[in-house]
Amino acid sequence: MTEKKKLSRRDLLKMGFSAGAAMSLAGAPFAARADEDPPKKMGGETTLPQVPRRVLGKTGESIPILLVGGAVDLDAKFDPKLAEAYRFGANYIDAADCYGNGTCEAHVGSFVGEADIRKNIWITSKSDKHDPAGMEKRLAEGLEKFGTDYFDMYYLHAVEDPSPLDDPELPKTVARLKKEGKIKYFGFSCHDGNVDELLQMAAERPWIDSVMFRYNFAQYGNKELNDAMDACTKAGVGLIAMKTQRSAVSFEEEWQAFQQKGKWNQQQAVLKAVWADERISAAVSHMDTFEKLKENIAAATDQYELGRAEMEELGRYAQATRHTACDGCDHICNPTVDAPVKIGATLRYLMYHDVYGEQEKAKRLFRELPEAAQRLDGVDFRAASDACPFGVDVAAHMQRAQKVLAG
Repeated sequence: MTEKKKLSRRDLLKMGFSAGAAMSLAGAPFAARADEDPPKKMGGETTLPQVPRRVLGKTGESIPILLVGGAVDLDAKFDPKLAEAYRFGANYIDAADCYGNGTCEAHVGSFVGEADIRKNIWITSKSDKHDPAGMEKRLAEGLEKFGTDYFDMYYLHAVEDPSPLDDPELPKTVARLKKEGKIKYFGFSCHDGNVDELLQMAAERPWIDSVMFRYNFAQYGNKELNDAMDACTKAGVGLIAMKTQRSAVSFEEEWQAFQQKGKWNQQQAVLKAVWADERISAAVSHMDTFEKLKENIAAATDQYELGRAEMEELGRYAQATRHTACDGCDHICNPTVDAPVKIGATLRYLMYHDVYGEQEKAKRLFRELPEAAQRLDGVDFRAASDACPFGVDVAAHMQRAQKVLAG
């Protein structure tokens, strides 16, 4: 029988890459599913199961454990996917100034305005400008696009260089924007190889309320990351997971060979694994179809929790598939290449192309890299493959990136 008790940090660390008990993802059918037909307006049943909620660090705010990612195509006036998520209690939308080719904030704002739910929904948006003046300009533009006076959370978007966090003007600007009522809380998002360093910096800066970072079941055994997460938790910094499905280029065959008939599919199981870590307040999910929305709501509202056997089996799966997924630690492999390329970003965009099916977005993001970083043809990536601690064939994936992204 699967053990159902809650798992401690020590348990998660031990299970990171263990070869434990036999797989057991079996169980009862989903406790809840979203309606098959999308709603045409807001409202509806009051008896629908609601996505559970957790407190987001020192903000003291209760947010759903499943957050709606805004990096998808949204209806310009009233997106039914957002409406359906809202009906099941997923009333937190993660937006950004650059999502949807710059249309995300306006489209989300149109939905919220049409539904008349601004006071009942949490909106996070982000700035791709990290200097205080640039960030404040982006904020003003976002508020105007959105048609609101404030954002619940505002992030610096995709922080890699830590130096903006040391700018003495940034906390002053954040404090003033809070006082002016333009933002309630502030933080940043990150998903490159220095996530643990950035989390440690967040824990040491009391003006940072939350961090959204790359985190998935394959990282339970990462001591540096776990230490940084512990530091944030102690400091009250709210933690939100993203990229929970791993930045895999392709591991469908490995999953099919590894998975037995059971309760959840791969995407649902790994979300449950992230939620098993109580340091994580929520996971933001890329739900560009009603099917994905339905599956994620089912996983979130089902009260069944992964037990020790399931977690150990996911650890085995992580170990078996490490060589198929880029963990973004290009500070290890990138220096071995005699060219100004960006391996982590390129493989992330390749994942968008192959796994998310977002071909045009992947190509656009790749074209936005510095021109020198787009020149992959003729670059020898064999040393990068040798340097990867997880055995990822970097050379093969970069060769594919040259064909599908740069071609």
